Amino acid sequence: MPKTEVILIHNIVGLGAESDQVKVAAGYARNYLFPQRLAIPLTQVNKRHIEVLRQRRAEREAHEFNTMTELSKALSKLICLIKVKAGEDGKMFGSATAGMIADELKHQFDISLDKKKIHLEHPIRALGDYEVELHLHPEVKGTLKVRIESLTPAAAPATETAAPAELKRDGGRDLKRERHIPAKWDAKAEKDQKPEKARKPEAVGEKKTHAVKGEKTTKMAKTHKPEKPAKAE
Repeated sequence: MPKTEVILIHNIVGLGAESDQVKVAAGYARNYLFPQRLAIPLTQVNKRHIEVLRQRRAEREAHEFNTMTELSKALSKLICLIKVKAGEDGKMFGSATAGMIADELKHQFDISLDKKKIHLEHPIRALGDYEVELHLHPEVKGTLKVRIESLTPAAAPATETAAPAELKRDGGRDLKRERHIPAKWDAKAEKDQKPEKARKPEAVGEKKTHAVKGEKTTKMAKTHKPEKPAKAE
């Protein structure tokens, strides 16, 4: 397959960056690179553009470096929460991947990050907190805190149920019985609580006892008797 030499005018992952001179298949250059304006043929005229391309490349790389540095600082303060299916023993059904982390970053924080920049030595297969390494730029690395939680809420701990009254005792006393069973009926106490009966009015001629200066005096109540008519002479 014939080769041709071209000058890249845009960064192409896996191939090169602006101002790089690379050899590619003639068909690839003719059918893709040139129509998409990603490269130009290597000629004496085009070589004059190399310096301009190098300057543009330096500006782009500086901008990317600054952007990724700021992003690294922001990501280090975040906690990316991922909900997964898991059993009662905390064992996950499946695993959390770099793609899932990238999706949650977009969903939760509106941060677009290529999953290839999320470095996982192996998929996460257990619940808990993790610190994931990020390769944001050839010169910038960072970390992201990831929390894996179960979609099924943990069962609430059983609350202490009321124990039988026989078991709840304080100093040998049955609290339930003391609280709910009234004391024995006391006839005398009930009698004392009854209101006194209204006293009957005193009858005519009844003796009255008055206390005057500590002495008791007895007086007969005065009665009014009708006068007898005078006898006729």
